[in-house]
Amino acid sequence: MSDLNRNTYAYGSGVARAGTAELDQGLRAFMLGVYNNMVLGLAITGLAALGTYMAAVTTDPAAAAGQFSNGLMLTSVGVALFSSPLKWVVIFAPLALVFFLSFRIASLQPATARLMFFVYAALVGLSLSSIFLVYTHASITRVFFITAATFGALSLYGYTTKRNLSAMGSFLIMGLFGVIIASLVNLFLASTALQFAISVAGVLVFAGLTAWDTQRIKEMYYEMDDSASAARKSVLGALMLYLDFINMFVMLMQLFGQQRSS
Repeated sequence: MSDLNRNTYAYGSGVARAGTAELDQGLRAFMLGVYNNMVLGLAITGLAALGTYMAAVTTDPAAAAGQFSNGLMLTSVGVALFSSPLKWVVIFAPLALVFFLSFRIASLQPATARLMFFVYAALVGLSLSSIFLVYTHASITRVFFITAATFGALSLYGYTTKRNLSAMGSFLIMGLFGVIIASLVNLFLASTALQFAISVAGVLVFAGLTAWDTQRIKEMYYEMDDSASAARKSVLGALMLYLDFINMFVMLMQLFGQQRSS
């Protein structure tokens, strides 16, 4: 749940101020920077998750310090991350950092903001490493590509559509809060039916947010921004889309992921 957060920082829109070729080129360069930062963040998350899993699991009984619930043998690292109170630090550390980054990004140096975003991506990877223990690697790969294709199509729609998507923003935010509250409640209920409903609703919410956020990021661009402002906006936009992608992936994993038995 650490990724279910929306930033509240907003920049002024500059897209409507001009329709020149220079603006079009600048906007394309800006959006490319946003996507590059986001993709790098996803790569860091994936490597951190896989690296953590490899350090946490062993096939050598002599090196095992404990077991996961499905029988996988855990190293001392795995026991610390998944079976000790440290797991709560792993879960909530990304939450604290994303709040800090979202609210303070305007006052940070661009290089610092980018570094914090990449640190956050690594922490999310650490938090998400447990999916390798729960789901088969084949289903993780399959759901990742489903997420990538869905995200790409929705983001492209948000970038190219002439329709103003701001009207649906309030409904999406309300839906997001509903997903968060229901997820917290289900931590105590552990209801399979409720989890299925949360996952379906979550996919729909983050699908809509992907298109809406892409349009919002496009509207952040202002051709008169200095390099520092443009760089901070690029990091902020990457964070917004990163959150949409990661949460959509998690919801789809809960719907379509194949659990491993051992």
